[in-house]
Order: sequence, then structure tokens, then C-alpha cells
Amino acid sequence: MAKMDSVAVMEVAPVPDPPFIDATSLQQPPPPAPLAALALRRSARCLNRPVRPSYAEQEPPKPPSGRGRGKRKRDEEKQEPAAAQGAKSPGRKASNAEPGERKPKPVIAAVPISCAGAPAAAEDDGMGTGKSAKLRVKETLRAFNSHYLHLVQEEQKRAQAALQEIEAKGGLKRQTKGSKKKGGNQEVEVEEKEKRPSKRPDLKAITKMQETNAVLYPEKRIGHLPGIDVGDQFYSRAEMVVLGIHSHWLNGIDYMGMKYQGKKGYENLTFPLATCIVMSGIYEDDLDKADEIIYTGQGGNDLLGNHRQIGSQQLKRGNLALKNSRDNGNPIRVIRGHSSKTSYTGKVYTYDGLYKVVDDWVQNGLQGHVVFKYKLKRLEGQPSLTTSEVRFTRAEAPTTISELPGLVCDDISGGQENLPIPATNLVDDPPVPPSGFTYLKSLKITKGIKMPSNIIGCDCEGDCASNKNCSCAQRNGSDLPYVSYKNIGRLVEPKAVVFECGANCSCNHNCVNRTSQQGLQYRLEVFKTASKGWGVRTWDTILPGAPICEYTGVLRRTEDLDGLQNNYVFDIDCLQTMKGLDGREKRAGSEMHLPNLHPENDSEAPPAPEYCIDASSIGNFARFINHSCQPNLFVQCVLSSHNDVKLAKVTLFAADTILPLQELSYDYGYRLDSVVGPDGEIVKLPCHCGAPDCRKRLY
Repeated sequence: MAKMDSVAVMEVAPVPDPPFIDATSLQQPPPPAPLAALALRRSARCLNRPVRPSYAEQEPPKPPSGRGRGKRKRDEEKQEPAAAQGAKSPGRKASNAEPGERKPKPVIAAVPISCAGAPAAAEDDGMGTGKSAKLRVKETLRAFNSHYLHLVQEEQKRAQAALQEIEAKGGLKRQTKGSKKKGGNQEVEVEEKEKRPSKRPDLKAITKMQETNAVLYPEKRIGHLPGIDVGDQFYSRAEMVVLGIHSHWLNGIDYMGMKYQGKKGYENLTFPLATCIVMSGIYEDDLDKADEIIYTGQGGNDLLGNHRQIGSQQLKRGNLALKNSRDNGNPIRVIRGHSSKTSYTGKVYTYDGLYKVVDDWVQNGLQGHVVFKYKLKRLEGQPSLTTSEVRFTRAEAPTTISELPGLVCDDISGGQENLPIPATNLVDDPPVPPSGFTYLKSLKITKGIKMPSNIIGCDCEGDCASNKNCSCAQRNGSDLPYVSYKNIGRLVEPKAVVFECGANCSCNHNCVNRTSQQGLQYRLEVFKTASKGWGVRTWDTILPGAPICEYTGVLRRTEDLDGLQNNYVFDIDCLQTMKGLDGREKRAGSEMHLPNLHPENDSEAPPAPEYCIDASSIGNFARFINHSCQPNLFVQCVLSSHNDVKLAKVTLFAADTILPLQELSYDYGYRLDSVVGPDGEIVKLPCHCGAPDCRKRLY
């Protein structure tokens, strides 16, 4: 993908008024009632509902008692309260669609066995936390990814220190050894090999999760696991281990050992007993016909990637477990692994449901060695397969914009972004594109607002990751906030504020500490939803910690918007959050960073932020990103060229692995019952996010 000048993309600087590009011939929707808009603005005036400070944390979410995250957005199509609420909200249209939860996948009847007698496919969390099983799965993966990124950073620092030590010693150590060659004795110069243990951040992350009892299902279970649906995907075996769907990072057969014999619910079963298999093409004798599998037992493989058998297999451990599963008749989870360029491990694993072993036999394999073979058939009544053999059959993102159904605009950015952003509309008749605003990818500064002077930058050469004395790293506490893994920059964890390299830094524009300044890196689409107005979805896989965009618009003083109707305002409340005002939850680094920021920040911070971003008439695609009670994005304050956190950039980052065609969302954070009309009645707006743990109301 093409790269853009990093400073030009993200730097907060005045820009000239852009030409207004709009579908002027289209009929514009009527503006919402000023009364309702004003009430919404007041409810969201920078009073933060506590937001989880890290996508690694697994603490129970606090009740929505704080107020808004800072964003004040109310698209016309989003304001569809129930008819019963219409009298309290004059000027709003009644909605025929009621907010609803996403229903869990149907559970097949052929799964009578579960750990400790509990139904294996129950869709509540079953652990007394009050959270849905889906939310616990998401939180577990966030915790794993947080550990993983921290460990990647540690490994990169260790490798960098080793290289610097080698360079300090004048290159690789060499020693001379005496050896005899034909023609006489000669001294041969031999390069001494550096001894270094294998470092696997993913395996170390598993250990961290096990040490903190953070594995979701540590006890092995038969059948479906709550919160994991057919078609769910995982981007490493380590992710499957920390969830408990497949508890070994290498072996293809997961099974329950002898310790389960005699436990309640398992009295009449023969152990070991298989619970899950992973098909990833390691064995040359495997045959996959989707609903029917011929599976080769484990053992005898050279594990070098050429799929060849180098020895005979034995009837023990996983092989014996599969044989016993045929006799016991228990279902087995099947996961298929496939090569994937979008995965940081090079593979993606898809849960394809439950199968039963219907036959087993012994034969000589292609190399003449004894192998055990098992025939598995998929149980009926499950959701349809999303993978078949070695290729995906799930709905895939389009490869070209022209093939998009309902295309109403080729590129809403008009060529400003690195990649075009098409808009589609399959809801309206006739279909119309987004209108009523001018696209601008950078922030516009209102007259009368003076931006702080640029601070002194770092003196690093090339990438700051290679300089352990980088001053920008010191601003962040000692370590850079990002890691670059396989050329993908990712934020290690959400922070109180991220200090990036700025205009006066000498590092190059591709420096890892300019990650959020690189412009749009993913193919996105703006699309019309049935009940939420416009939304944004991705065509590419986005990894946790990856930057999505800056929220752009017109930088204004908050007081200038008093009494004005506005639907797309985002308050810059970073300072209030760092000081924990009005119930805001502090993030890591708040106390450490405050003394080093702009002197004005040391004064008593007002309860409301001084500045906001108004995207009502000018902005980028961020203005279309919808709310969710279980979002896949989070908001991060970013500073680069100055230290005034009151004028920090508001940037959206991925909190989870976001798969192609998934909608992007973040939590607007409105406090329930915070919007009151002039008659003193509470104004309510239903939430249509569809999350399992939806709060049912936006405010």
C-alpha cells in the first residue's frame, strides 16, 4: 500500500477551506429538532462513562454511570425511538424496529456430555460474572493479545541489544581452530555461532495466561464451548489454547486424560477420550471432504513441513483417544487451519463444528510406515460449513469496487486517502450516497485558536526502535508505545497519552513511532444500515492495536457550540480523563505524564474540555463509525509535535482482531437517563448495536 508523508497526514495544522463537494441534486433529509439535539449535546459534554483502559483487562465492566466518551453523534437515521417514547422526544420519527440482541447459534441435540455435568453449549457465561459467554471469549483474546504484544516488544529489545553488543565487539566473534586438510595442516577461520534460546512470544503469552488463571476453559470439555460458534476464526494455535477449545499448541489431537475417569458425568466412558482435532495439512495421508474426514493419527511425522512419514505410529495418547471416542460415541470439535497472508502467524484456524468417529483402521502409509486412520462424519443440525478442504467458502470482501452491489459512490474521500472508500446503499429506494458534509482527512483549525509551538524532537537516525536512547521513547516512559511485527505497526496497549515522533524529529517518516501518521492502511466501505444510519466496515483483517484513523473535523472551543444544533461533536477530554475527573477512569501513565506536559495542564482542569472536534459539516469517514456496547475499537489520545494534551489528536485503534466484512464500532459512552427534555422528562434512544451484552439504550 502506498505510504503518505507521516507528518502531513496527522499533524494538527490550519488548512484552507476545502471546496464543498456534495450531491446537491439529492433531497436532503430534514434536520432533527433543535430541542432534541441540544439535550443530547448537554448530556455528552465530556463527562466520561468509565471505559476499560486496556483491551487486556478482564475486570467486570462498571455500570454505565459515568457519561459520554466525548463523542456527540446522532445521525438522522439513528434517531428511531419506539412510538411510546415519541411523545417525550418531539421531532423524532417513531421506529418500527426494536433493538434486539443477537441470538446465539442453535445448539444441536447430540451433545449430552459436558464437563462436570454442565450443558456444554450454554450461552451464558456460567461463571457467575453476569457476562455473556461471547464477551468472556472477547476479553480472553484481548488479554492474550496484550501479553503477546508486550512479549514481542521485549523480544525485539533483546534482539536489538544483542545486535548492538555484537557491533560493539567489532562484528561476530571469530576463532581459529587447527584442522587438517589434504595437502597439509592449515588454520581454518571458523565463525562462532551465537547461542540464543528460542523465543516464542505466543508461547510465553500462554504461560502468562496460565499463571494468572486467565485461560477461559482450563478444564477440558466435550462438545461445543459456550461463546464459540461454528465459523469463529483464530489467528494462532495459542489463541485456541487460552480459550480452551484446543489445549495444545502443537499436537493435532486434544484429549481428556485418565484424571477425568470416574468424574461426575464421565463414569461410563473409556479414557483417554478425544475432544478436538486440528486439520492443518501436516500429514500426507489426510483426506478432507468437508462433511467427511479421513484423519491420520499422530506421530511418525518429521515436522519439517514436507508432510512425510519417517516412522510408524503407536496406539497411545491421541491415537488411542480417537479410537476410544469411536467406542464411546462422543462428538469431537474439528478445526481447520489454512494459510493466510492476513494472519501474523501465516495461518488462520476456523472452528467447523462437531464430528463423530465412525470408523478406524490401521494401514501402511505412503512411505510404508504404519499409520492409524480415522473416519469422521459431521453431525447434522449445525450451521453450514464456512471452510471446505483448503479454501474458504465464507462470504469474502469484493476484490474491486465496481462489483459492489448498491454502489452509490466510488470514493467518498475524493482521492484524499491512500485507498478509495466506496459507499453502498441497499436500504434506500432510490439509493442515495452520504451527503451534507465535505470530506477532509486532516483537522481544520478555527480562527482564534493558536496551536502550541513545536517541541524539540528526537535525534534518531532511521527508525527510533533501533535507538535505546530515543528521547521520544523517554517521553512514553522508556519504551516506544508501538511494536512493528511483519511490517505492521501495533499499539502495545491503550495509554493515557501516546507520544509519537513529530515535525522536529530526525527519524524517517516510516519510523515505528509514527504508526498512526501513515494514513489509511485498510480497505474500508461506508454502507447504509437498516436501523443505524451509515456505518463503516472493513474488507481486510485488522489486528489488535492497529490504528484505524484520526477523528477529523473542525477544531473549535467547546463554548462556541453552546446553543447550537450539532450531531457529530467529539470532545477532547484527554486531560480530564488523565486527572480522573467526574468519574473518569484513568489509564496507565496518567500520573507519570502529567508533569511533563504543557504547563497549562498543571492548572486545575475544568470539568468540561476546552476544545472539541466538530465533524458536522467537515470530516472523514470516522464520523460514520457507529456505537456498540461491545465495540471492536477504542479511543486513544495522541501527541506528536507539542505537549498540550487539551489539543491532542483523537485516534481510533483496533481493540480486537476484526475480520473482513465486520462493522467497525466504538462505545460512545453515554450515561443512561442523562438526556432530559425541557419538561423534565428523560429522553431515551434505543440502541441497535445487536451485541449480546447490549444495554438496550444509547442514552
